[in-house]
Amino acid sequence: MMMKTILTALLLSIVLAASAQQLDADIDALNQQLAELARQRQQLGGQLEELKLQRIQRDLKAIGLPSEDYILHSAMALEYAEEHEQARWVAHIILPDIITGSVGRTNDFRPDPLVATGSAVEADYFLKYLKPDSTYDYDGFGYDRGHLAPSADFRWSERALSESYFYSNMSPQIDVFNREGWAELESLIRGYVFRNPGSQLFVVTGPILREGLPVIERGVNKVSIPEYFYKVVLDREKGTGIGFIIPHRQINAPLETFAVSIDEVEQRTGLDFFNLLPEPEEAALESRLEKSAWIPELAGGDVEPLYAPSLPPNHFNTVQAKLYMGKGEEITVCGTVVGTRRSRSGNAWLNLDKQFPNQIFSVFVRKEDLPNFSYNPDEYLLNKKVCFTGKVENFSGTPTMNVEVEEAVGLELVEK
Repeated sequence: MMMKTILTALLLSIVLAASAQQLDADIDALNQQLAELARQRQQLGGQLEELKLQRIQRDLKAIGLPSEDYILHSAMALEYAEEHEQARWVAHIILPDIITGSVGRTNDFRPDPLVATGSAVEADYFLKYLKPDSTYDYDGFGYDRGHLAPSADFRWSERALSESYFYSNMSPQIDVFNREGWAELESLIRGYVFRNPGSQLFVVTGPILREGLPVIERGVNKVSIPEYFYKVVLDREKGTGIGFIIPHRQINAPLETFAVSIDEVEQRTGLDFFNLLPEPEEAALESRLEKSAWIPELAGGDVEPLYAPSLPPNHFNTVQAKLYMGKGEEITVCGTVVGTRRSRSGNAWLNLDKQFPNQIFSVFVRKEDLPNFSYNPDEYLLNKKVCFTGKVENFSGTPTMNVEVEEAVGLELVEK
């Protein structure tokens, strides 16, 4: 009996050992299959990326580039202006792939090997000196290396993103322009793709170049410093396009202030964008300007600030109001009341042109002053173009005016 028990136990241990070995073998086999699938996935991903890059090149050429003298990289084309040491224009395509793309900044700034005359270089923007501790001291010339085709537009492709750091894709920009207003415009255009999944955008960007521009004197190639930058964007499938011309300075006004038709950018730059489109389609796309299709705040009820030159003398729009914030003088500010509310304490608040939380000018009437009005300001003035007279103060960074009496409110037609 004891021998039988021992034999049973021995057989069981052999079976368990064999089973354990088989489990290990099965796990190893599955791990090998997964590794092979990962290798195949990576290989297929590389092939897919290559095909997409080829399609971008095809589509850029098919829609019509602004000149025939251009350099074609993996995902962007450009014309290099040797006399200014930067691109006259850079054309690229924003694919829907940016929604899921995860490639990060490479910061591998380098000369463009395809510029026959030699592109700008690092020493056009700053000098650096190696210290004994292997770190660097930097001597900057006061300008950022501003991307024309932004690197984030290529975050689905390591190669395309890296090539966006060629100096041929850089233009000197002051820091507050590059990191704020220009970056906001780039984000606005990428946001269009997120708001319209599946959209493919054709984008052409550049500085407005002319003779006599100032240059970076300390740079080795004397790169020109633009006064204005432009960008044109086209969603051919939806039949809509937009242009922007932005002054090279700190941008305090809403971006829609600088939105123009593509035709207007062509007039300012002398370039012919998207020139291989059928003529009727090109004419319609480039002449039409539908800001609300591109700027979601406008579609949500915001409006453009009133055109300042159209206002009566000594009247200012909501963008100009910031210039008088905290100065202590009374001025008249005009705009459209797009949002109102009553605070918990009973004060009436009105936002002109831009709604909360993006307000650019606010008016408030204290609860105790409301009896001075023959109407409820937060109800009666909503959606009206109105002028308010008073002192502009700083309220948490927003130009704000306290109005105490009805006589400080002008309901006359504010535009000539």
